[in-house]
Amino acid sequence: MISENAYLVGLRLTGRKVVVVGGGSVAQRRLPLLVANGADVHVIAREVTPVVEAMAGITLLLREFRAGDLEGTWYAIAATDDPEVNAAVVAEAERRHIFCVRADVAVEGTAVTPASFEYEGLSVGVLAGGEHRRSAAIRSAIHEAMQRGLIAPDMSATPDVVHGGVALVGGGPGDPELITVRGRRLLAHAEVVVADRLAPQELLAELSPHVEVIDASKIPYGRAMAQEAINGILIDRAKAGKFVVRLKGGDPFVFARGYEEVLACAEAGIPVTVVPGVTSAIGVPALAGVPVTHRHVTHEFVVVSGHVAPGHPESLVNWNALAQLSGTIVLLMAVERIELFANVLLEGGRPADTPVLVVQHGTTAAQRTLRATLADAAERIRDDGIRPPAIIVIGPVAAFGG
Repeated sequence: MISENAYLVGLRLTGRKVVVVGGGSVAQRRLPLLVANGADVHVIAREVTPVVEAMAGITLLLREFRAGDLEGTWYAIAATDDPEVNAAVVAEAERRHIFCVRADVAVEGTAVTPASFEYEGLSVGVLAGGEHRRSAAIRSAIHEAMQRGLIAPDMSATPDVVHGGVALVGGGPGDPELITVRGRRLLAHAEVVVADRLAPQELLAELSPHVEVIDASKIPYGRAMAQEAINGILIDRAKAGKFVVRLKGGDPFVFARGYEEVLACAEAGIPVTVVPGVTSAIGVPALAGVPVTHRHVTHEFVVVSGHVAPGHPESLVNWNALAQLSGTIVLLMAVERIELFANVLLEGGRPADTPVLVVQHGTTAAQRTLRATLADAAERIRDDGIRPPAIIVIGPVAAFGG
């Protein structure tokens, strides 16, 4: 039995035999990191979860634990739901001088698994005398502090923070918590941030005072920074040796002109890292209670830009084909021309009673929703004073969540 105090140490397990006894949820959580560190992992269990059964990089033995199973082992984990089996594993490990974790009663093993995470080349682990919830809570707090830039690890160990480079980051649909982990990490290291109007503004408030923030907003039918000017700023700041984050709302490659910025940087010899984001076309309906697909209801959904009217010479949308679909249509940037879009869909054969969901300022504290049908959607949108940014969902699924 170990005391509540434990000596923290890192094990180099590459190519070394590790035995995990048990194939349930505890083993399922432990195995990926063992495999990722190159251990020769053997799992012994009467039955295992589907994830463990399908896991690559392990040797799986579907049977009871037997005396002698730890022969040649460097490290062991007893993770069954049977205390007697776990005690037997610990006892054999003790006889063989093998460090062993006992998952059900931590103080009765000879090793303890810390609550841990990997971040920018660092392995961070927390022990709390066997109090797993406490160690997990502290681990999560440290992780979040690093993501927000409150704790700054050595940037030289971060391969995607490139001085003289650009990170094109999707900020998500509005709620600052919906940015990806990678996006938030890169934003915390930015020296220059070029931000769209729809990027989560709360994230900018977290930046250090020395970070240059450039407003690259495009207000519908109002003030806007030209795309060429945005490209020029990205290139100029990167050539000055800065790490530039281009922060966009949603996903940078979903009607956000992100690839134009990638091409401009590439032509100027500027390296670009692309970080996808949660697109409003999916995230906003989901948080309004509406899935864009649902079994037995729709087998397809289409995301359409409404910045060009039907019949316009520059339009690339086959509106007749869209009208014939039975699934979900998600319209972005469509409020100003909703009458035109509704009419062309009705004329093409879409039923007048097709449900419609409109969400303004989705995922934010200012969110508003409107439910209508295709026949009265335009009138309802005008009467309710809906303005951009808003998404419009058309199809049977729009009736859900009401």
